[in-house]
Amino acid sequence: MIAYHETMELIGQTVDAVGVFVIVAGAVIATFRFAKRPPHTSYKQSYRLYRQDLARAILLGLEFLIAGDIIRTVAVAPTLENVSVLGLIVVVRTFLSVTLHLEVEGRWPWQNGHPRGSSIPEPDQCDRTL
Repeated sequence: MIAYHETMELIGQTVDAVGVFVIVAGAVIATFRFAKRPPHTSYKQSYRLYRQDLARAILLGLEFLIAGDIIRTVAVAPTLENVSVLGLIVVVRTFLSVTLHLEVEGRWPWQNGHPRGSSIPEPDQCDRTL
């Protein structure tokens, strides 16, 4: 029977692997979408969308990587040193997440409003003839 710590370590590594997979798959998909952009789309707009797609993939991947770190630190070796290192990692990754959110959405996470480039129409632009 596998010990508790070994199981938690394996789960943490699996969650980390999912995070890496999400980032790589997101980068591949974003690159494919950029390469297959419609001919009438401007390069500047396509490049902006490409960067946003990449940032979204990185954001989602970072969430999995943080979860993997938390699982391994809290469940496997909750020493003061490991928790301190985890805290530093979470601070750095949170900073990355916030700045990537600004890049993707065009606003800070705590600001209200629609994201930049959103396809959500303004209320006066909605078709109300359902």
